[in-house]
Amino acid sequence: MGLKQQIVLNTCPDAETAQRIATELVAQQLAACVNIIPNIKSVYRWHGKVESGSEYLLVIKTNSDCYTELEQVILTLHPYELPEVVAVPINTGLPAYLDWINNNTK
Repeated sequence: MGLKQQIVLNTCPDAETAQRIATELVAQQLAACVNIIPNIKSVYRWHGKVESGSEYLLVIKTNSDCYTELEQVILTLHPYELPEVVAVPINTGLPAYLDWINNNTK
């Protein structure tokens, strides 16, 4: 049986959106912890044009069993037409911390 913990990355347009999503994910026990990293610069292609902007990055620590519901909460609360929601499995980590993630998610 492999590890079930994962990190989900999500960018937000502003601090209010980032805080609202982070708080809701933790309150619903879909994430054990969410780091909000302000003032990242994103450069991307959108509708055929290169765009750039300042965003807030959410680093969401969760369990893979929560992913589907977590994704739905983000899609419901997020203002972007196509928000970034990317899950990365955690291959290894401090066992006590990984247990903490499991104990603080559904």
